[in-house]
Amino acid sequence: MAMNPMALLQLKERLNLFNQDHPKMLPFLTAVKDKMQEGTILELKVTDVEGKEMVSNIRLTANDMETFRILANMKQ
Repeated sequence: MAMNPMALLQLKERLNLFNQDHPKMLPFLTAVKDKMQEGTILELKVTDVEGKEMVSNIRLTANDMETFRILANMKQ
């Protein structure tokens, strides 16, 4: 699958902007990355502006771990 180089550049710019807007996120992900392994549960909680909460979770698989490894290597 060929990636559009301009799309990759735009993604990099957007990730940089996200990191500027949310400076605590990257240090958090760095802190937990070594604790994540197959079987780890990731939970996501969203609270909308009206206060309604939605929660979901996934149990990480070997495929997920490989995807994370590939993504981590892309930033290098």
